[in-house]
Amino acid sequence: MSVYTTEITSAKIHSDNPIHQRLLSAYHFAKPYIEGDLLELGCGEGRGVEILAPLAKRYQGIDKIEGIIKQLRIKYPDHDFMSGTFPPFPFKDNEFDLVIAFQVIEHVKKDEEFLREVHRMLKPRGVALITTPNIKMTLSRNPWHIREYTGRQLKELCEKYFANVEMKGIAGNEKVTKYHEQNRVSVNKIMKYDILNLQHKLPASLLSKPYEILNRINRERLKSNDNELVKSIKWDDFKLGEPDECDLDLFCVVTK
Repeated sequence: MSVYTTEITSAKIHSDNPIHQRLLSAYHFAKPYIEGDLLELGCGEGRGVEILAPLAKRYQGIDKIEGIIKQLRIKYPDHDFMSGTFPPFPFKDNEFDLVIAFQVIEHVKKDEEFLREVHRMLKPRGVALITTPNIKMTLSRNPWHIREYTGRQLKELCEKYFANVEMKGIAGNEKVTKYHEQNRVSVNKIMKYDILNLQHKLPASLLSKPYEILNRINRERLKSNDNELVKSIKWDDFKLGEPDECDLDLFCVVTK
């Protein structure tokens, strides 16, 4: 079963590599936080299971795509996987030491309920790690995202439910910056034809298909124009540091 789109990127699709490595970096940055019982929300195809699960006492993943969950159960029989939409979550109060939600909250309609549930499921002094795109670096509307956040917006939202909120950011080195700039120029060439600004006026249901087609064409074009750059980007070309408006992703650490 294949679920890969330009939103659900794959290590198997060469033109997806810069985005795949960007998403992969968050799992490496999470390693110092891993201990005890771990819950991953929106585990997808299991990009981070082999990185994080060996560091945890128990790994539990949940995702809405049943077909992928079935594959993960076969591939990783020593870990637990469940399919379902959320929130709410079918887990007990105070059940997990760590909850990770990488590139998930932007897809959730009820983001406040989502955070309340994360708080409920965490043990006392438990930690949650949340990543999401930095809206200030977004190149066009993504129809799969309900909303996107600035660092301040995400911090203020999390502070409603958590006493300790630390904002960090994921940025890239020169190679990543070069790719992002090439991507920006290419996207702007496409967007100039949207003279009526339909990307912000049409419902997401009408935009998802053309977005997928144009995004795939764009990534393949970037690969054709500079294949060595696209191939060469690795997860450690990204860095986790103090928050900056130019970060590609927000990285939020909250403690119950």
